[in-house]
Parts: sequence; C-alpha cells; structure tokens
Amino acid sequence: MMGTEEGEQSSILDHTTRRNFFESILLSSSILMTTTLVANAGDKSTADATTITDKIFIEFKGIPPAEGVSGGDPDRITIGLFGNDAPQPVSILKQLVTKDGYKSKCKPLDTTRTLQKEQLEANKVYNSCIENEDSVGVNYDYSTVWRVMKDERIDVGAVSGKFIARENPTFEDANSGLRHDAPGVVSVRRGDDGGYGFTIYPGGRSTSTLDEDNIVVGRVIEGMDVVSRLNAMPVVKSAGAMLTGAGKNKTQQSRGCRYGGNEVYCNENKPLKKVLLDKTGLL
Repeated sequence: MMGTEEGEQSSILDHTTRRNFFESILLSSSILMTTTLVANAGDKSTADATTITDKIFIEFKGIPPAEGVSGGDPDRITIGLFGNDAPQPVSILKQLVTKDGYKSKCKPLDTTRTLQKEQLEANKVYNSCIENEDSVGVNYDYSTVWRVMKDERIDVGAVSGKFIARENPTFEDANSGLRHDAPGVVSVRRGDDGGYGFTIYPGGRSTSTLDEDNIVVGRVIEGMDVVSRLNAMPVVKSAGAMLTGAGKNKTQQSRGCRYGGNEVYCNENKPLKKVLLDKTGLL
C-alpha cells in the first residue's frame, strides 16, 4: 500500500504533468496563430484597408431607373480612394475626374495605312493631338460604361474622340495586398493594357482574375444602389452574328476584350443602352 507521503508526491506529479500538457497545447496554438497571421500579412481586406485619403464622384446618364421609380435624382456614386496603398494609380484617377485631366503624350503616328484616305485621317488625328498635347489632358468627358459582366465586373471609363490618340497610362502596383473581397471594390488594370478605365466589382462571383490582373485603388462608399442597377443592365449576349468569315465560329471573347479591345467581338457584354459618365469630380 502506498504511503501518504508517496501518494501526495504522485498527485503533485500528475498535476504537474497535466499542467505541462495543457501549456504545451496553448503554446502550439499560439505559434500556429502567429504563423497564420504572418503568412497572411500581405493580404488585407478592403474593410481594414488603410485610410480613405481622397474621394471622387461619378454621375451616370442612361442607367434604367429601378422598377416602379420614375427617376429624378442623379445616378451618382462616391468612391473612397486608398492613396496610401496605391498612390500612383490614385493620383492618375484623381486627375482623370478633373477638367484639366491627365497629361499624356500622343501615340506615335501610324504610317502603315494601306488606303490613302485612312492615312490622311490618321495624319489629321495625330496633328490635332500634337497641337493640344501640352494644354489638354485626358478626362472622363463623354466616356462610357463599356462592359458589364454580371456579378463579376463593371468596366467604366472608356474614353473616346480626341483622347483615343493619347498613350495609355501605366498603372503601377504598390504591392498593397488588397483584394476584391467585397461588393463595391474599385480597381484598375495593372500595366498599360487597360486604357483609362477602372473596374467596379459588384460582388457574387470569383475574383481570382481581378485579383491577379488588377490593382485595388478604392471602394464605393455611397451609391451601391446605382452599382446594383448597372450590374443588372441588359447587355449584348453574343457578338457572333456581327462576325463574318473565319471569325464567325468564335465562341468566347479574347482576353483583350476585358480591357477595352477594339475587335468587333468585344461588343459582347456591352450595355444595350449607352451609359455615359455625365459628371465627375473631386470631393
């Protein structure tokens, strides 16, 4: 039979063993949690993103009113911009919504036109651009909503007219780690393939392509009802009927169509009714 002293020592040892066991579990959990936080340190949610440093507004013209509503008030959204996370793209967007616009150089003159009439027109556009290169900047006057892929992306700000002769801006990634993780996130195409436009994520579908290709620059902080109506707009379902020859059997858009490509097939997902950016500005 175990003596009283031996029993007390055994009890103390059992208690110490149990305590060490649970402490080891807590330590392991703490290490795991710390490791996870470090691994995800580069991915911040837009809700936790950094401070909104600037605000811009966009007023649209041509969005169908909500059912049972006659309209009246401007279809306006306010975008909060993340100037600390994406300073270079935010700076460009702020210029694009102003009257003075974003100063960019003219594209080199294309001298490969086969028809004389086309070459003369190209020369005219180029010369006009050069005359205004230093005094007139690109802005969103008369630009359009040029692509709506329901629940996936709303592409806004396709410039036209005199601005198509300007070089595209190159949007630089600040490695902010922000993702399209909530409806209303606003982003621009990384590099210079996206023209002057930006994208609003309406929410509902995978964002893997956007996260890979775009830089998050802000989020819609007012006017998500307008975003919802943009997202629901009727669009061109198929541009196949407009194609002839070998292209008529094409079944899907090229990747370039997502970023303002000029091919006929890129008319797919274009709103059936033109939607203009009627007014823009800084707040």
